Amino acid sequence: MSLVERNALPVAYTWDAHSVFGDDTAWQAALDEVTSHIEGLQAFQGRLAEGPAVLADYLELAEHVLRLSGKVSVYARMFYAVNTLDQTAKARVDRAASLQVRLGTATAFSGPELLALGAATLQQWVAQEPRLVIFAHHFDRLHRSAPHVRSAEVEALLRQASEPFDAAATVHGILTNADLRFEPARDQTGETYELAQGNINALVTHIDPAVRKSAWHNYADAHLALKNTMATCLATEVRRNVFLARARSYRSALDAALTPNHIPLEVFHQLIATFKRHLPTWHRYWRLRRRVLGGQPLHVYDTKAPLTQQPLKVPYNQAVTWICEGMAPLGEEYVSTMRRGLVEQRWVDVYPNRGKRAGAFSMGSPGTHPFIMMSYNDDIFGLSTLAHELGHSMHSYYTRSTQPYVYSNYGLFLAEVASNFNQALVRKHLLERLTSRDEQITLLEEAMANFHRYFFIMPTLARFELAIHERIEAGQALTADDLIKLMADLFAEGYGDEVVVDRERVGSTWMQFSTHLYANFYVYQYATGISGAHALAEGVLAQHEGAVERYLAFLKAGSSRYPLDTLRHAGVDMSSAEPVEQTFAVMEQYIERLEALLG
Repeated sequence: MSLVERNALPVAYTWDAHSVFGDDTAWQAALDEVTSHIEGLQAFQGRLAEGPAVLADYLELAEHVLRLSGKVSVYARMFYAVNTLDQTAKARVDRAASLQVRLGTATAFSGPELLALGAATLQQWVAQEPRLVIFAHHFDRLHRSAPHVRSAEVEALLRQASEPFDAAATVHGILTNADLRFEPARDQTGETYELAQGNINALVTHIDPAVRKSAWHNYADAHLALKNTMATCLATEVRRNVFLARARSYRSALDAALTPNHIPLEVFHQLIATFKRHLPTWHRYWRLRRRVLGGQPLHVYDTKAPLTQQPLKVPYNQAVTWICEGMAPLGEEYVSTMRRGLVEQRWVDVYPNRGKRAGAFSMGSPGTHPFIMMSYNDDIFGLSTLAHELGHSMHSYYTRSTQPYVYSNYGLFLAEVASNFNQALVRKHLLERLTSRDEQITLLEEAMANFHRYFFIMPTLARFELAIHERIEAGQALTADDLIKLMADLFAEGYGDEVVVDRERVGSTWMQFSTHLYANFYVYQYATGISGAHALAEGVLAQHEGAVERYLAFLKAGSSRYPLDTLRHAGVDMSSAEPVEQTFAVMEQYIERLEALLG
């Protein structure tokens, strides 16, 4: 069984890149226009103190240029993400990235100049100039960051360095998405299954244990063959994070990741402590799996093995219908907007193809549709991924439809709330609709697979991420063997005595996240996100007064408030461990239901 070429996919199941720009010529014209404005932006350097009108003029021009450059980047990424073998697309991505660096360098003076004006002056100007009113919260954020903003000259230098600083992530991404070659998986009869980034999840959940084992082994082995290069990439990324933290006078790389987003460090450490307390819950789940699968030693490649011989098939169009039904509690406007994006506006690039990059994600910018890249495999896990990414996309849709450009990005801490909220609502709907024993088992398996990713893999990666940053901060080295051993130790703790840990292959897990570990302390937010999502979903499903309105207001808020304040307005306090504890309680309920169904 092999993957199709990109040009063999029906257009209806590919995303509509030409809704961003009609063709490459239009894209080039937009890139040229952005380039032509760079000198105009630089002309404002040293002038922002002249008065509120000058400042407003600068901010208006900057917004126009940044909007257009965002579209330039989106269009370029859309072609490369779905075919990493396309060198023309790769060149387009590189040009867009270089443009972003030039823009960042050209506007680096604005932060230091605004800070030099002082908070009192900016408040006075906001009162005087109507065009500045919307920037009041933005200026407040800026002044809170004052201890970490350097001079205009240093800021410009740091912006210029961002492109070479991104090299480690770029190299790792090319290795994993374009250059890795995987041996095919094989079933018990010897039939081969082409293995690629686009279908690994389908193969490791296959009903045939031989397919699962060979896919998992071959996927890990391909990464391990490049372990030294990949270790060098990750160590370089960590050193970059530590350097930037020190350059901006943060206490640590963790502090540099959380403080600009106004997230107390205690939120991170509280999450990790709560996760470690609940490791016995995971051991209980692995024990259940081992018993149901025959009592033999449970291997990591069996942690997603189907627990029923009748797994649920979910064609893409059926998934669209069920997701729309599941999201009905949010109202007709939400559902009709989502359905239109799925059916008419081609938001989603649906199926796997040769060369498609790993994973799934939602992307876009002000002035474009939200877009989703995934590799749908006609199963319940594909439906869940689609629901998850639609949560991101609808968050983007509402934020960009409501907020001015300056608040049109809601930030990572909030992002994973919306995505997991969608999964929670759709899962609840399907558990009520599909009532046979096999259907219920399959749905609960999906729930546990989602928890496995967000409440097991991601907190484990967060612990790993903290440890490797602390090692570099202490002047220690990071070799491939160091990283593999650390990763294997952490997973061994999580699997307990219930799962056989192939230390080399399990220890390679860090190599398999080409985005997540190259976004400084991103992964912990998956666990906080699923916790906030379940707390908010509970209120909507229980029809608490105002719960729907508060959630829609959350989607529309963007970055117009600080993240914890936005969540408090929606009805959940993420500065407390309570939402994380409550979500572990939800997971325990799923395990109990599985235990009852499986006997």
